[in-house]
Amino acid sequence: MEDKNQDDAGQRAAPRKRADARRNEQALLDAAAAVFVRSGVQAPVRDIAAEAGVGMGTIYRHFPKRADLVIAVYRHQVEACAEAGPALLASASSPHAALRRWVQLFVDFLVTKHGLAGAMRYDDAGFADLHGYFLDRLLPVCAELLDAAVEAGEIEADLSALNLLHGIGNLCIGADKDPDYDAGRLVDLLVAGLRRPAGLAHSAP
Repeated sequence: MEDKNQDDAGQRAAPRKRADARRNEQALLDAAAAVFVRSGVQAPVRDIAAEAGVGMGTIYRHFPKRADLVIAVYRHQVEACAEAGPALLASASSPHAALRRWVQLFVDFLVTKHGLAGAMRYDDAGFADLHGYFLDRLLPVCAELLDAAVEAGEIEADLSALNLLHGIGNLCIGADKDPDYDAGRLVDLLVAGLRRPAGLAHSAP
């Protein structure tokens, strides 16, 4: 009987340990993303460890190579952006406000994305796979935000999600290399400029 009780306790403990490990890894990815946005993907591991409040050994245990960490952060940020779209539409004061806040998250993600090619310089196929994953996850979210803003009469209907993401991406090129270049400010001006004057009637389709 005692052995069975011990087995049951072990089975309950295992899922808890797995859940704790997932939470720890997510916290580590959040910390790494914040450091990458500030300092680029070549930031020292000790900075990431300090941000996460863990030892450097913990990071290397999860991610033995820097490329492993960068790719994990990339996927983590893509998922965060994808999940943020519907949440922002539900909570923001307007669809345009939701789009504007979502684009700010997207700009932070792009800083990491621009460093990804260097981190994966020996794995072109892997980089192409990740780019496809990025488009599959984020294009529909951007399109949903744009459609909601068009439906609300806040922006015109002649801008595609793909063109908007390309435009934002082009404005962000070089932001990870020049600390004086404020890509976020320029992108914010771009998105603000999409908004139609209040009270202006819908354009004819």
